Amino acid sequence: MSVSPHPPRVTLLGPQRHAITVTEELDATGLLGRIAVITAGWQEREAEDDELQEAVGRRAVNLRLHQRVDRVFAEDAELFAAHRKRQDRLRHLQDLYRLRLDAYLGAAQALYHREDAHADLLAAERAGSVRALQELDDHHLRQIRAIHEEFEAQVQPGSRGPLRRERQEVLDILSGCELVAIAGGHVATLLARIRLMGLADLLGQRPILAWSAGAMVLSERLVLFHDNPPEGPGNAEVLDIGLGLAPGVVPLPHASKRLRLSDGPRMACFAQRFAPAMCLVLDPYSRARWDGTAWHLHDGTFCLDASGQLASQDVAATGGLT
Repeated sequence: MSVSPHPPRVTLLGPQRHAITVTEELDATGLLGRIAVITAGWQEREAEDDELQEAVGRRAVNLRLHQRVDRVFAEDAELFAAHRKRQDRLRHLQDLYRLRLDAYLGAAQALYHREDAHADLLAAERAGSVRALQELDDHHLRQIRAIHEEFEAQVQPGSRGPLRRERQEVLDILSGCELVAIAGGHVATLLARIRLMGLADLLGQRPILAWSAGAMVLSERLVLFHDNPPEGPGNAEVLDIGLGLAPGVVPLPHASKRLRLSDGPRMACFAQRFAPAMCLVLDPYSRARWDGTAWHLHDGTFCLDASGQLASQDVAATGGLT
């Protein structure tokens, strides 16, 4: 296979539904071989990838992860029950976390929207409220990690016949592909399927293009966000541990639709809460590349700076604006 001498390791793109840029990005890599595609986030529509196939020149091989895991569960009832138990525990943990998060975020937002003659005192309280949010998020991630580790230790999914067989088939397909493309859909389902198939290490061996939920699962932590959901004001929340292949960023697909970017105090609290990671605005036509050392933002691609404003510039590998 021909391999570009300096392919970008990870490229995060804006949503592709109405602004297809994946074709241009593929051309830029110089790679001409097969492309492994993951559309598991589409769930029952996983195989409906005609538009994506057209965009990549009919050289995509759909890994069908959702379908594969369904086959495994049909053969291995014990694994299915254990997986469902883990997901139930994670959902219950998320509910408990949200109870605390609502109070913490309410206080932080009130402080960030407050004006006070004693600016030094206000700044200290704002910083304290952000630290409290960070500590809560970190605690939540530790709890999540413990649940995942318990599942792996007790169930040992990689040693089970049906799953081991499907994993080997996917590995065989990946061995003939030069690049992996990860599409969007339901982010929790997408991550769960990728995790159960044990793909994190395999994906990291070749360049990756990802967008929407696909970009989110590559990060170190999944952050759900929507300032104006149908059911009322929303709180940005940490959902799970990501694959960690896109380090130092919090991907924000459809940010202009889902976040009140014009609300400076709200965005400042948001950006500072997830610092030193860069909050990456992934609107249509956005593009950010990780070269293994640092992130590079394409012209017209933005991140949130510490004041909650949009910024566009290269950032250090550990996150934070340079």
